[in-house]
Amino acid sequence: MATLHTLFMPTMIHTLMLYLLLIHPLATTSSSIHELLRSRGLPAGLFPKNGVKSYELDEHDQLRVYLEAPCVAKFETRVFFDSVVRANLSYGGLTGVDGLSQEELFIWLPVKDIIVSDPSSGIILIDIGLALKKLSLSLFEETPICNPQDVLVEKNLARMSSNWKFEE
Repeated sequence: MATLHTLFMPTMIHTLMLYLLLIHPLATTSSSIHELLRSRGLPAGLFPKNGVKSYELDEHDQLRVYLEAPCVAKFETRVFFDSVVRANLSYGGLTGVDGLSQEELFIWLPVKDIIVSDPSSGIILIDIGLALKKLSLSLFEETPICNPQDVLVEKNLARMSSNWKFEE
């Protein structure tokens, strides 16, 4: 005769597995942020190939990307990634972005939204608050290298100091 334990144990295990799959935020280890972006109609190169530790995507499509440290990458202009970048992820868009800035004429402006409304157009829209930039999607096909913020400061100081001339 079946005991109470043998009747309810499989049901408890299935309920726990269902809870973990549906309720718990999807902390991903099986796929990269680049694969996730492609699956949502965005180019993989929006995030660097190095420095991304992990990401989380919750049931409300809130995306959090964790980087090892703040860093700067080069696209058409320089882009600053904070140690955590947050956004609402939808098909073809990252909206309400936080933790990402783009350099425009020596001024760092926060990126608000990144939209690919029509992939066949080859255009990606970057909302930097003051302007809506239209860039070629091809700029984001390759994942960029992200340099730690302190490395860039050292490089800039070295470049500037090589141009200094001291008179005796």
